[in-house]
Amino acid sequence: MNQTDVKKAEGKLGILVVGLGAVSSTFITGVLMARKGLAKPVGSMTQYDIMRVGEGADKKYLHYNQIVPIADLNDIEFGSWDVYPANAFESAMNAEVLKEKDILPVKDELEKIVPMKAAFDHNYAKRLDGDNIMQGKTRWEMVEVLREDIRNFKKEHGCNRVVVLWAASTEVYVAPDKNVHYTLADLEKAMKADDKEHVAPSMCYAYAALTEGAPFVMGAPNTTVDIPAMWELAEKTKMPIAGKDFKTGQTLVKSGFAPIIGVRCLGLAGWFSTNILGNRDGLVLDEPANFRTKEVSKLSTLESILVPENQPDLYTDYYHKVRINYYPPRNDNKEGWDNIDIFGWMGYPMQIKINFLCRDSILAAPLCLDLCLLIDLAARNGRYGTQRFLSFFLKSPMHDYTVDEVPVNNLFQQYTMLKNAIREMGGYKADELID
Repeated sequence: MNQTDVKKAEGKLGILVVGLGAVSSTFITGVLMARKGLAKPVGSMTQYDIMRVGEGADKKYLHYNQIVPIADLNDIEFGSWDVYPANAFESAMNAEVLKEKDILPVKDELEKIVPMKAAFDHNYAKRLDGDNIMQGKTRWEMVEVLREDIRNFKKEHGCNRVVVLWAASTEVYVAPDKNVHYTLADLEKAMKADDKEHVAPSMCYAYAALTEGAPFVMGAPNTTVDIPAMWELAEKTKMPIAGKDFKTGQTLVKSGFAPIIGVRCLGLAGWFSTNILGNRDGLVLDEPANFRTKEVSKLSTLESILVPENQPDLYTDYYHKVRINYYPPRNDNKEGWDNIDIFGWMGYPMQIKINFLCRDSILAAPLCLDLCLLIDLAARNGRYGTQRFLSFFLKSPMHDYTVDEVPVNNLFQQYTMLKNAIREMGGYKADELID
């Protein structure tokens, strides 16, 4: 089969990360270490997963880069924006996710990654108080500065292409407003009027990226690109977008375990999820307005897998609660507890307990890599707008809620979507056979 529709991954790929905290510094350090042969990018689908293409006598199992032209790790150039001025080396050391021995071999490269001034509004993340920010800029001025940052980075580092990835904190919840977020004209009008209530700083990053021909990935639960105005911009600029919220710990478990209950036709009485974490993300989420954004994202997973309308005897009126607790001693080592009350034959109750002791950034780093490489691939394939095949990596997959589209949250269905998109881009036929 020929890779006829995908442009080759020629030249350098710039990855500009918004936020240079624990997740970003772990991601960047891991890539730099992996390309020196000093670490392995475990957890990355693009680096490890093998999938079947073809059927019968033509059946074979290949890595993604044997099917489609994915950018090589050696061709990546990193840059970032952050509210704190610490470079990537200092950030990796401060985050205390990785051991010193896993950072020092790439110290020189990390020190060169110095964050540009962030487009930041303290009202959207009240627990952050950095001074490496654009001072006194309106929302539209923020867009203009960010666009210039992208152009300058591309030129200075000789990049052919750039991807912008949001790996910063969760912003205060911004509910989609039909008067601001439903058309591009209204959004631009709000930006130019410096409407701070309806235009989050993250929207400035997304607008700047798409306008500069850079795909945009939203790794937090922010509304940012999950609004019709941004869909319109993505269509206008012919750029792919994806979001929202990296699916790392508890929601990964939920999207994989809930289908077991569903396919086995067991009933659900309640699902209680709670987390403790102590990194910067936990600090920001300790603010109720920011937690609301995360809660909307985490609650949406279950309701589209165990659907009351499809099985009223089994899934009517189950109780679903999500909690996140800031607990500084844990730092990046997040713990997720799930208590699941199910019922079976003749209504008899049973319980399932899941305790996931995760490392938040260790789980998120490979997602960052895969999302950047795959959205770059999608752009070279001429795909634009919401990339639903990337929902495998995301907690609250984007969907067109204006026409009541239901997102796919079932992990195994998402995996099929991911594989079929890669098959199609590689010139193979999509199918749903179990490998």
